[in-house]
Amino acid sequence: MVLTAEMAAGETRGDRILRVDHAGEHGAVCVYAAQARIARWRSPGAVAGIEHCLAHERRHRALFAAEIARRGQRWCWSYAPCGVLGTTLGVVTGLLGPSAIAAATLGIERVVLCHLEDQMAKLATIDPAAVVVIAQIVAEEREHRDNASREVRGLAAWLIAPLVSAATEAVIWIGMRRPL
Repeated sequence: MVLTAEMAAGETRGDRILRVDHAGEHGAVCVYAAQARIARWRSPGAVAGIEHCLAHERRHRALFAAEIARRGQRWCWSYAPCGVLGTTLGVVTGLLGPSAIAAATLGIERVVLCHLEDQMAKLATIDPAAVVVIAQIVAEEREHRDNASREVRGLAAWLIAPLVSAATEAVIWIGMRRPL
């Protein structure tokens, strides 16, 4: 995986990664929040698991926000679009039911975990503070992926999860390359 970005003046690679990761965590919060709202009506048995993931994602978003603030950086331009896209994905998969909910998580987390591991390796010697923040969320993201992989079935496994993975990859790619 190639980790490239077009940096703005005064922005480091670590800054850009943290800003894009923060926007992604906001998208994840919006996915889970929308899924939880719909699941209360459509799939009540899925609500506890969704809320468990939602609590993690809120914590992740707060970790990135705090580090971005500490660095004196602005939030990524993609913060709001990630929220809109996340809400849309959450509503659609919530309406489709538990397997689609799991497929969305699986699709997102497969991509996110690859990026997080790559980011930690690439930043280890140039921005250890960023690595500390990123490392704090990896175990929970793995938990989300692993739990989702046990719940996804049928069409959701071979259609929804790969589509969500491709969309997640695209959002990250755009966020890393679009200058401020």
